[in-house]
Amino acid sequence: MNSSKRNSIIVTLAALGGAYAFFRTDTFWGIVVCSCIAIWGLISMLPVMDPGWRAKVGFVTSTFILAFVSFWPTLSTMSSGKLPCPSYVRERIHFGMVKGLDLQGGARLVYTVEVEEAIRDKRDHFADEMRHDLAVAFGFHSGDGILRMETLDKLKDKVVVSTPQNDAALIRLKFTDAADMKAKIDERFLKKFTSDLARQNGGTETEVAFKIKAEVETQIRDRAVNQAKDTVNRRVDELGLREASVTVRDENVIVEVPGQEKKSFESIKETLRTTARLEFKMVDVENDFFATAPSDEAERITINKVSVPAGPGKSVERNYAFMKRRDDETMTQCRDRFKKWVQTLNVPDDHQVSFEARIDYDEDTNVTKEIGWEAWYLYSRSDVTGQDITDANIAPPDSNNQYSVSLAFTPGGGDRFEEVTGANTGRRFAIVLDDVIQSMPVIRTKIAGGHASITMGSGDPQKQLEDAKKLELVLRSGALPAPITLETETQIGPTLGEDAISKAIIGALGGSGLVLLFMLAYYRKSGIVADVAVLFNLLIQMAILASFSATMTLPGIAGLALTIGMAVDANVLINERIREELRAGRSARAAVEAGYDKAFSSILDGHVTIFISGLILAQYGSGPVKGFAITLIVGIIASLFTGVFCTRLVFDYWVRGAKVKELSVGIKV
Repeated sequence: MNSSKRNSIIVTLAALGGAYAFFRTDTFWGIVVCSCIAIWGLISMLPVMDPGWRAKVGFVTSTFILAFVSFWPTLSTMSSGKLPCPSYVRERIHFGMVKGLDLQGGARLVYTVEVEEAIRDKRDHFADEMRHDLAVAFGFHSGDGILRMETLDKLKDKVVVSTPQNDAALIRLKFTDAADMKAKIDERFLKKFTSDLARQNGGTETEVAFKIKAEVETQIRDRAVNQAKDTVNRRVDELGLREASVTVRDENVIVEVPGQEKKSFESIKETLRTTARLEFKMVDVENDFFATAPSDEAERITINKVSVPAGPGKSVERNYAFMKRRDDETMTQCRDRFKKWVQTLNVPDDHQVSFEARIDYDEDTNVTKEIGWEAWYLYSRSDVTGQDITDANIAPPDSNNQYSVSLAFTPGGGDRFEEVTGANTGRRFAIVLDDVIQSMPVIRTKIAGGHASITMGSGDPQKQLEDAKKLELVLRSGALPAPITLETETQIGPTLGEDAISKAIIGALGGSGLVLLFMLAYYRKSGIVADVAVLFNLLIQMAILASFSATMTLPGIAGLALTIGMAVDANVLINERIREELRAGRSARAAVEAGYDKAFSSILDGHVTIFISGLILAQYGSGPVKGFAITLIVGIIASLFTGVFCTRLVFDYWVRGAKVKELSVGIKV
């Protein structure tokens, strides 16, 4: 036994052992890969040709098996079950090709990212850093810990850091004493902030302003759009919408969801548009903001007094506003009306008004009714946000049949949460999601351990569970960097998809069939080899696209048809070169070697040129153009493998194994 055969036996036995081990652990792809390696080893032991040729044939065979297994579930689906796929395989392959929007209809949603909000958030972050820096400079604070409310009150006596609502990039600092401004806005302060902010004249000797630089604004805008796309992508994945596609154009995020269920579309739209900006904010009990606010009977707004906790063993009476929902409006419309009323109240920059839904639940009828909104006065500063959360999970219902979502914080977020709760024991803090208060629990004691929970409120348990699932999904997929607004929604009917796919398949099959028939008729046996290589090329393309969970569109079908033509072109070049060598009187073996050597440079040049074109289209194109480009790139790579590498094995067998005297390449020599 020679060393080559001995090595093949060792590899085969090792692969079979690995396949059995993976079978015991139910690792599907481990079984497939080890089985392919075992088959490769078995072919290498056959008493045919030389070891190098057998190794290549084993590699091609293993590639065919791997490609077929990858494409098998998709093939079964495309054939409507006529080519059945075993349930064992289908259940363990979690990818596959699906029809695109132009083939089966669906919805095209175009969202606009409100990038001004992202700029405003960045501006507010700089303002918080300035407050912290100035508090340290005045000696009111030390270290990197959060600023307590009493510290902020002391700082206001020296300097007011304001963030105007009418300019998302501007920060104003107004000092009580001009000498303090000269002393505190020193070289160290300017060096820290002027890399991103431009200093402006404040108008008086006690005022100074800073504005986010134009180039920094551009970076924030671009980052906000890209982050919005990534977040929407994660939410689409969490929803199980593998066939949906998400792309970006300027400040728009475009989501295409194939299908025809309108109810499902509404749920998708609601989930995607949720910003999921989670913030923990303290309720201001020091100031009775709504005490001077007027009631409005026409708008169904009343001012109500309630006792609220104000520290350990203390409580005070404070006012909040309530708007009752009209019978002919939704809760969202009611809240929008409430927001317009709040805008007339002149809310300070360091505070905000957030809204909590008031829900009436009838235990006898098990009916939940949303009757309106409550407005509460909160500090706008948020030391803990959704960015500090690493995980979110639905907790089982408690003894009162209430659902909640458990949160796990990052180490830094957990430390800040512990510090905030320790500094505000006996007070209420609001858990705010997209400016809507989810709950306002009382901090009984300092909360350590990096965990918290959001109670979904009272009412219908099924509604609580649905809300908890949505909250879990958006928190786990991450918050949007800025709100997104649905600009346009286009519905495409299924009839268009059926017509399109029918004509596309007829065109693609007809064109490809004519090409294959021509090769068979013109090149005889060599044409059969070329046709088999083209079909193998098509299988590899489909398997690769399926493994990426690609969406098949009309341009994608066109790309497949085009790559079939290019794959045939490679075989035409090879066959014609071989025919030239045969005409020159060379032997069959010499003609094959010379034909492949001389044709390869032309084949490579053509494929590289088209590959570069495909890369450019994929980089700068979007939607259908990008789909066409990706199909083209995959086809080019597969074409080189099947058209040159695989067909050469057949010709080598003819001239070196079977030792034919004449080659069937369409002519008689």
